[in-house]
Amino acid sequence: MCISMDRAEFSGTTLYGGRLRHPVHGLVHVLGYQNSAVNLADGPNAMLLHLPTASRMTREHFIPVGRTGDVLHRMVDAVRPVPVGVPDDIAWMGGEDSPVEVFEHDIYTVLLAADPTRIPAALGDVPRHKRPRLDPDLLTFYAERYPAHTIAVCCFDNAEAQHAKPLLMWYSPLDPDRLTLPALDCHTGKAPDLDAEVAVDHWVLLSTDEAPLGWGEPVDYPRGMRHHLRTFLPETVVGAYYGGRLANGDFSVTHDDLLAGDLDRMRRIRPMDE
Repeated sequence: MCISMDRAEFSGTTLYGGRLRHPVHGLVHVLGYQNSAVNLADGPNAMLLHLPTASRMTREHFIPVGRTGDVLHRMVDAVRPVPVGVPDDIAWMGGEDSPVEVFEHDIYTVLLAADPTRIPAALGDVPRHKRPRLDPDLLTFYAERYPAHTIAVCCFDNAEAQHAKPLLMWYSPLDPDRLTLPALDCHTGKAPDLDAEVAVDHWVLLSTDEAPLGWGEPVDYPRGMRHHLRTFLPETVVGAYYGGRLANGDFSVTHDDLLAGDLDRMRRIRPMDE
């Protein structure tokens, strides 16, 4: 369901990808991520997410959900009544001056880096009870395979693993017309096997503010939601559940296919395909 810096089990993953023209930031993609984590490491652990952004990300790109910690669950509830398949044959496609920003977000201490090989030098800024062990080969893997991405390392400790709110962030995308959601999988702290089949337990949710009338399912948000949060969220979503085993990789779909509501065109892609 994601990459971890040490042994862990993740289940019940919800991934959200949205495309919208924000009133302040212009055309952006929004990523939502939530799962159930069981930390199997002897100490703290971390999730790694690779983000296809065309510009530097900072803590300002992470959107606090406040009391609306069920925002992704509400999106799942919107699409759950719609019959969906479980496609086993999903197709493949051929400080500001610091290089690492470290900050607190919900239960996580987050490290953001365009160059993941700089992360070890910044680990000293992570509180000791959240400071994970890391394998240099994993960071080398990201540097070589995702050179145009920002890497987010979300550190947590054992006590907090079960109490995370969803991660929600926005960024200027490398490719505005393709939504790609990080789903590469390895829970050992090592670099992932790109040729492996992996177990998946994902709800994948998508939106676009260019959707025609009648597209998707409306999301029932609570009253009193923060305006800042609401400006990044969709009116309607489409989605599907993926279970069983799939080739390792990320989920990706073109904006045209999304507008057509054709989730059969969803692909699993590896780094060399992106």
